[in-house]
Amino acid sequence: MTSFIGKYSSRLDEKGRLVFPAPLKGLMPPGGDMRFVVKKDIFRKCLEMLSYQEWTSQTEAMKSRLDFLNPKHVSFWSYYTSGNYVVEPDSKLGRISIPRELLDYIGATKEVVFSGNVFKIEIWAKEEFERSQISHEEFIAIAESLSQSK
Repeated sequence: MTSFIGKYSSRLDEKGRLVFPAPLKGLMPPGGDMRFVVKKDIFRKCLEMLSYQEWTSQTEAMKSRLDFLNPKHVSFWSYYTSGNYVVEPDSKLGRISIPRELLDYIGATKEVVFSGNVFKIEIWAKEEFERSQISHEEFIAIAESLSQSK
């Protein structure tokens, strides 16, 4: 599994395309599958970009825990998988086209931030990314509360 790290800015071009950051592209296995699934983050106002293999692995694991005769599980699965798109950087410039509905969901108009988050890449409107950052003190408080909950 590829681990994504770092944060990188990219500007939307006039056709709504983004250049996929070269350092993130360089983390992919050479000659490997460059397809990604882009989907809404269900908890925050960003997009998640997972390698196609990672997305397949995660959805298979989740699917095995659902009962597709249970209407609530069916509704959950339908919502979770709706609006997922496969994207692949073009070989020449590394541009990716993300559907307008997803860019609108995060409020992206000019600049986005690609943020590596180990098994996935988050895509944020730049302004929202900056607002979402927590302080060092908040991070320490969360870490302490998590360590106490065990």
